[in-house]
Amino acid sequence: MKSTGIIRKVDDLGRIVLPIELRRSLGIAEQDPLEIFVQEDNIVLRKYSSVCIFCGSDQDVEKYMEKGICRKCRANLQA
Repeated sequence: MKSTGIIRKVDDLGRIVLPIELRRSLGIAEQDPLEIFVQEDNIVLRKYSSVCIFCGSDQDVEKYMEKGICRKCRANLQA
C-alpha cells in the first residue's frame, strides 16, 4: 500500500473528504459509487463497477433482479 502523506479527520457524521488530487488521479467523479472493504485492520475504498455474477467479467454487464450479468452469460442462459 502506498502512502500519500494526506491526513483527514472524520467529521461528526462519520464522513471524510477525498482530496481532489486523489479523485482526479483515480478517475473518481462526483456521485461515483465506491465500494468499502475491510482488509485486516485497513479500510479500502474502490470505485464500484458491476461484474457478472457468473464469470466475473466487467464488460457489457447489465442488471437483472439486482444482479449483474454480462452479454455472453445472458446468451448462454438463453440457449
